[in-house]
Amino acid sequence: MELRKYFKIIININYIINLMILIPIIIITTSNKLNLQNYFFMKKLKTLQNLFLTVLLCVASATTTTVFAQEERDDDARYNQYGVKVDHFPLTTEAQNRILVIENKEKGFKFWMDNRVQMDAATYFGIPKDFTKMSGGVSMRRVRMAVKSQIDKNWYGELDLNFSNGVFELEDAVVHFTGLKDFEFYAGNYKEDFSMEETTTSRYTTFIERAMVVSTFAPGRHIGISARWHRNWVRASLGVSWQLIDNADTRLNVEELNKSGKGIGPNYTGKIVFMPWESQPDYGLHLGYNVSYRAPRKTDDNLDQGESDPRGYYGDYFSTRNTTGVNRTKYISAEYYGVKYDMIHGFELAGYYKGFRFISEYILNDSYMDKNSTLLSVSSDTKHFWGFYTQATYMLFGGKQRYDSSQSEFTQPTRGKKWGDIELMVRYDYLKLNSRDIFGGSGENYALGVVYHINNNVKFLLNYQYSHNDRYANYKGKAIIGRKADGTPTSNPLLAVSDLGVRFHALQCRIEIDF
Repeated sequence: MELRKYFKIIININYIINLMILIPIIIITTSNKLNLQNYFFMKKLKTLQNLFLTVLLCVASATTTTVFAQEERDDDARYNQYGVKVDHFPLTTEAQNRILVIENKEKGFKFWMDNRVQMDAATYFGIPKDFTKMSGGVSMRRVRMAVKSQIDKNWYGELDLNFSNGVFELEDAVVHFTGLKDFEFYAGNYKEDFSMEETTTSRYTTFIERAMVVSTFAPGRHIGISARWHRNWVRASLGVSWQLIDNADTRLNVEELNKSGKGIGPNYTGKIVFMPWESQPDYGLHLGYNVSYRAPRKTDDNLDQGESDPRGYYGDYFSTRNTTGVNRTKYISAEYYGVKYDMIHGFELAGYYKGFRFISEYILNDSYMDKNSTLLSVSSDTKHFWGFYTQATYMLFGGKQRYDSSQSEFTQPTRGKKWGDIELMVRYDYLKLNSRDIFGGSGENYALGVVYHINNNVKFLLNYQYSHNDRYANYKGKAIIGRKADGTPTSNPLLAVSDLGVRFHALQCRIEIDF
């Protein structure tokens, strides 16, 4: 019963008692029989009234205390800003690998921050005289801030933002469900399940930059939904995705294209992985195959609103740097229109034994042209582009490689010493964007690297790389790629006869902290 109802009852009782006492007093007073005996009688009535009032006050006090006690128990409830009653439970707070984690294990709730800062520096040298120079410098390669929460045992959510070099980008915005045995479901903006090197978080990649073929063809992040299945030593996934939506430019392009009646087509991506000895901590093998159907690009960053069919619509634009992040020059690039669809195939082979691991991927892209398209800028023959990389690493002081079978990728290695561990790396990667009447260029990189793993949160990386491109890798006609017969430099691959191809050395380093 509400508190105001108790007070109303008490007031009514008090009113009746006062009336019962007041009536005899009025009769005695009006009868003119106010004598000593009546005086004492009236005094007794007054005493009786005080007694009744005292009892009522005691009852009121007890009732009020009870009601307030009940109200206090109701105050244990929690309400959100919209006045809706919510459930609540206690939490424990601790640092797990120096990362703040708030959780309740019984309820399956867990909340934590996932932040990352990567500062890079690079210098380039060895470019032939009179060729286009590459400038070095420093860069905030990644400035990531993420919040992650395991809502309960079945639901997980994540929001990951990037502010590198002062430019905002949306990385991950994910809803993740694990309520069915052996199955996982994803929805939102996230990396498609293609290429183990691409899906491996940047905090655990071995080299400072991923291989050229991965950054060129692996789909990366898109809005989509997917289902993944994993049992014992086999894992498979299937998903559908739509546009890239990482920043304001790509979003503007989507909106402008929609206004002109050009919608965003779906992409379909699948993967299957075989992991013999997946339960063994010291050794294992990884065999994977990826396939992806890609609708023609419709969200290219170079939208020209003055054209009826802007760049990027029913066209492909592939470009890459020679696995450098500080200098943004993209020597290798290909652009063409009239694409009906693309098919990407990827093959993965990887393995590990204690402190040693190796990874190799071969990826090819087939562009099927629309013979009836009015946008056709090249021949209607199917275009074939491909590339691969192979790399190996070894922990020098007893550390071990770790493989995450649930995601079929390598994760953070263990360290062999209290002061940390040192990992040595070697890699070769190659990419070719020349096919039939398209000459986007090809290139290769030879790389060595060393990583000092100080602890779970801090590491230093140092990479040396020698890059050599062919004569067609001329940065869309902006870079010198050879010399004419008279010795003068030229960017025209048809006129160059000597000193062919851009080649240079690069020294890159990174300091990283994860918290």
